[in-house]
Amino acid sequence: MTVPRLPGFATRAIHAGHDAHDRGRGTGALVPPVYMTSTFVFDSAEQGAAMFTGEIPGHVYSRISNPTLDLLERRFAGLEGAEAAVAFASGMGAITSVLWTLLKAGDELIVDKTLYGCTFAFMRTGLTKFGVSRRHVDMRDAENLAGAIGPRTRVVYFETPANPNMRLVDIQAVSAIARAHGATTVVDNTYATPYLTRPIEVGADIVVHSATKYLGGHGDLIAGLAAGRAETMHAVRVEGLKDMTGAVMAPLTAYQVMRGMKTLELRMDRHCASAMTVARALAAHPAVAEVHYPGLESFPQHALARRQMRQFGGMIAFELKGGMAAGVAMMNALKLVRRAVSLGDCDTLIQHPASMTHSVYTAAERAAHGISDGLVRLSVGLETVDDILDDLIRALDRLPAGRRRAA
Repeated sequence: MTVPRLPGFATRAIHAGHDAHDRGRGTGALVPPVYMTSTFVFDSAEQGAAMFTGEIPGHVYSRISNPTLDLLERRFAGLEGAEAAVAFASGMGAITSVLWTLLKAGDELIVDKTLYGCTFAFMRTGLTKFGVSRRHVDMRDAENLAGAIGPRTRVVYFETPANPNMRLVDIQAVSAIARAHGATTVVDNTYATPYLTRPIEVGADIVVHSATKYLGGHGDLIAGLAAGRAETMHAVRVEGLKDMTGAVMAPLTAYQVMRGMKTLELRMDRHCASAMTVARALAAHPAVAEVHYPGLESFPQHALARRQMRQFGGMIAFELKGGMAAGVAMMNALKLVRRAVSLGDCDTLIQHPASMTHSVYTAAERAAHGISDGLVRLSVGLETVDDILDDLIRALDRLPAGRRRAA
């Protein structure tokens, strides 16, 4: 018997779940409606009781589930290759809800050396004050995890590529070690998106996203998503989301995320192509000391990037000769590129992690976790790439180390 071919990524991002979602409602709407309601009416007291116990499916209150969010969750789970997903009001809502569900006092969390600043702050203070210990391990080498993991380890958590320095983790190797020790692997897949990398398909248990970034894609919303096994996601919904964080996504935000996801493949192709062009130009400029981009052959983990990623993403980190002072001068000279701390937008955005997104780290912590004071993070947008390059090169040429080229 011939197995039906799975529709392509873009097709699923546009259509998945809509027919089943609309069946029985008879609206024929091309765009799914937004259910702006806090609560839902039951046909009888018995039906309401059965929905509350889970004996029959249905929506009872939008802090738990909502038809618009349900469609987004089903569509997103399909893109990540997961059984189920849960939507949240922010990426940090997704991360905290997942970890509050998986961890308890006395457990150990092992994390990679480099994390987004707010994730790092939550693990350093929010978890440890309730008796969860954390240990940082350089997961660029999976054997480092094998040597550190122990009987108290419940969760192994990492980003790949990591924010902001672009370090990669071998998802398959690390997930296998975690699984062998009974630990759950959680991967922040925000930078790569499910179009470039699908961690669950190579062994991870859960993925989390700031949907604010590439999934929404237009800088006009705050949202988060998590996906994994159905049983685990149910626990995250009724424990982490409903009772612990209350980080509930609004129905209108769910609509906006789905609208963004429809063009995710097209946008990521452009982000990736432009980022490769920009990375090569930066690497050739005399004012630039080092470029961290997985697509460059000079990137230490380029072979892993080729094996693990469909393309190399829209994010670049680079170091300037002259350090932080040069970075400030360069950013202040930009005209087209915007100084802002988000990423994945249509606009090209640039920021200085040590003084902005990762300022919650102390100077010593930044040094220990691979975030130098001179590191600059660039989110390559969808503008004409020649215009992005013109702006960047003009700013770099004004730096002392860049004047040789300008002359």
